[in-house]
Amino acid sequence: MGTDWSDYEGGATLGGMGSQGGTIVRDEGFRDLLRLTYEADDSRSFHVVTCGISGWLSHPRFFDNAPDALHAYESMKPALEELGATLPEGGPKSPADGRAAGPLLAAFRARFS
Repeated sequence: MGTDWSDYEGGATLGGMGSQGGTIVRDEGFRDLLRLTYEADDSRSFHVVTCGISGWLSHPRFFDNAPDALHAYESMKPALEELGATLPEGGPKSPADGRAAGPLLAAFRARFS
């Protein structure tokens, strides 16, 4: 795990504004299915790590310092890969897919809240 992460869009997003209003400091994707973005604004002690699984999840986590945010960023990678591998690519294909994924997504969010 972890070897297929690379700069999202070749690094083109770095320095831009993130979805939570901070400056994107790190932004990586995994096989075009998973994404981890770290945004920061030191002027207001704002640090956020947002993880995503295409079609399934966008989950931001907020921190008040960079070391905690960067630790979370790295620690979420293997768990995000594991969760992504259990879900149908691109989102639910049927109501049954959604029902089956619900507890998995909830457990991930609870673990990384």
